[in-house]
Amino acid sequence: MEAEIYPKLETDSGEAVSREVGPRDLREWLELVEAGGELHRITAPVDLHEELGAITYVAGRDENAPALMFENLIDDASGIRVLSNMLGASKRRFAIAVGLDPERSITELIGDMRQRMKHRIAPVEIDPSEAPVMTRVFTGDEIDLTTLPSPKFWPRDGGAYIGTGDITLTRDPGSGRINCGVYRQMVHGPRRIGMYCSPGKHGRLDREAWWRQGESCEVVAAYGIDPVLFMVGAQTFAAEESELNVAGGIMGAPVEMAPGRFTDLPIPARAEIVIEGIVHPEDTELEGPLGEFTGYYGNVRAPQPVIDVKALYMRDSPILTAALMADYPSCEIGAYYAIMRSARVWDDLERIGVTGVRGVYTHPAAASGWGMLVVSIEQRYAGHVAQVLALAAQCPAASYFTKWIIAVDEDVDPTDTNQVLWALSTRCNPIDNMDFQRNTWSTGLDPSQHPPEARPYGSKVMIDACKPHRHMAEFPARTMVRRSVYDQVAERWSEYGLPGSAPGLRAFEEEDE
Repeated sequence: MEAEIYPKLETDSGEAVSREVGPRDLREWLELVEAGGELHRITAPVDLHEELGAITYVAGRDENAPALMFENLIDDASGIRVLSNMLGASKRRFAIAVGLDPERSITELIGDMRQRMKHRIAPVEIDPSEAPVMTRVFTGDEIDLTTLPSPKFWPRDGGAYIGTGDITLTRDPGSGRINCGVYRQMVHGPRRIGMYCSPGKHGRLDREAWWRQGESCEVVAAYGIDPVLFMVGAQTFAAEESELNVAGGIMGAPVEMAPGRFTDLPIPARAEIVIEGIVHPEDTELEGPLGEFTGYYGNVRAPQPVIDVKALYMRDSPILTAALMADYPSCEIGAYYAIMRSARVWDDLERIGVTGVRGVYTHPAAASGWGMLVVSIEQRYAGHVAQVLALAAQCPAASYFTKWIIAVDEDVDPTDTNQVLWALSTRCNPIDNMDFQRNTWSTGLDPSQHPPEARPYGSKVMIDACKPHRHMAEFPARTMVRRSVYDQVAERWSEYGLPGSAPGLRAFEEEDE
């Protein structure tokens, strides 16, 4: 699938960076993905109770696993299909979603996303008659969410979860800003769905702000969504910024929204399934646990707020997006999250004024990109590495949960784990090159913290895996190929009978005068 299939638009700033329009919704994306051999349809009968989750987990052990469409769910009369491993560890499916060339490298895609995420396009309102998701509308006693195919992924999950590959919209009562977040939602009854939000997340802050005013919080949740909306909903943006505007900027076109019937929140017009409801103060039910992105069950069973569902909207033959949370690579937060978070961190460092950054990567194997951050820098002055480590540890995009912040020199590719491990082993003396931050912002899902009450707080280690600045001149020379010799080898690669093209190199030996 080539990027040229998407019409190109001018950038807002006039930069010489192309912006292509990505698919408008889940169905357009699926057509492109299936054409590229990245979708596998499962027509054999599958049980929503653990079997769907097990298939997704086992298939996902291969980083190249396709998206999985379950079309024959046991004891399901709704006719709704379930899509799992939507993005997974696939950079190709991520690239297709945002209208980029799937053949581009991780490093190139990070650079592309740095440009994409600088642009904002506000949503556009369309008439409800033009909104595909409003083809079928249910209200009052017509609503029965227990008939929808909500998976129970893991043996110890607290129940069936309709909301995993979802987005949830809330509004800040002061500014009116609409937040778009990804929050887990367990089915409690025909018109009752749980709404778990981690401390500090904007959806939770919005909810609590309404309650402090003595009012209930309006909520819209969508299941079966454009991958870009899922991506931005899982990222961290400024509190005053709406992820809907970010999604429009990434897609190169506004997100289409339609007015709802019971709240002042807009409805994602091209979603597959949407609910509209109210979260009342003090209305809770026991929720959880759920197998989470850490590879462990998250949180004990405890009271959590409930969405009182007022309306259900659906397309014909809808698709529910189910996001399995697990250890990498069998996790829906995989390649896409690493690419987007890396771009966000790099932009944060640039805004702060850090110079010399040559690459950033949040490794997806480290708790789906949350746990580890590697920054490649060109050292320019004494203390440069320490400055980068401290600022990277607390920049907005990396402050939440990240435990390991590693700085490497510019000759080390931060996206290449082998090179990072080499730098750690040959340029880092642990007793001299490691510092710590305590009482940092973390997550209640971190199993390393005991007792659980301590989990909103965490810690970070900052590791200098760079050549020591004060001893650069006498540091041993690295073995490297000359660029002229590399160019010759790359040109003759097929002549040698070797597959593909020559892998790129980041650093070269200086040429003789």
